[in-house]
Amino acid sequence: MKLLYQTHSPYARKALVFAHEAGLASQVEVMHHETSPTNRNEQVFAENPLGKVPVLLRPGLSPIFDSDVICAYFDTLHDGPKLIPVNGEARWHVLRVQAVAQGLADAGIAVRWETVRRPEALRYSPLRDGYVEKMIASYDWLERELDVDAAVHVGHIAVATALSWIEFRELPDFREKRPRLSAWLDAFEARLSMRATPLSGETQD
Repeated sequence: MKLLYQTHSPYARKALVFAHEAGLASQVEVMHHETSPTNRNEQVFAENPLGKVPVLLRPGLSPIFDSDVICAYFDTLHDGPKLIPVNGEARWHVLRVQAVAQGLADAGIAVRWETVRRPEALRYSPLRDGYVEKMIASYDWLERELDVDAAVHVGHIAVATALSWIEFRELPDFREKRPRLSAWLDAFEARLSMRATPLSGETQD
C-alpha cells in the first residue's frame, strides 16, 4: 500500500500513527505530497476529488481517502485488539473522541487562515475568535472526558496528533490549567508510533 502523506498534516499523521499502532507500518510506503486549497497537486487530485491527503492507494483496488476512513480500513487488516471498538457504548465513546479531535484540528487550521495564511487585509478577527472559542471548549472537554487510562484507541490517536500539531503551529495553548490532558499527551508522545512520525515543514500555499 502507498500512503499519500504530508509531514505537517495532523490528519495524515493520524493515519500513519494508526498504522504503526496496528502493526501495519511495514506494509505502507509513505509518499510525501504538498497540498493546500491554493496549491493544486494533480497527483493527489487524480486519486481524491477533494485534492487532500491522506490518501491510501491499494494494489488493484480503489483509493481510500480521509483519515477516519483510512483508519477504519487499517483496523480490518490486523489481528490484534481493535483500535475502533466494534459495538456498544465503547464504540460511540471512541468515535465521539475522534470527532472532537478532528474538529479541533479543523478549528486550528481555520485560526491559521485568519492569522498567518490569508493576506492580512483579508483576515477577519471575529471569525478567528470564534474558532479559538471552539478550540478552548474542546480542550476543556478533553480534560474532563478523555479516558486517559484506557487501552489505546483511534480517539487517542486523533487527539494526540491534533494536540501535537497545535503545539507545532504555536496555536492557542491547551496546557494551562489542564494538567490531566497535558500529562497524558506527554506520555503518548513517547510512544514509538509518535516518535516515528515527527511533524516538519511549512505549508506551501
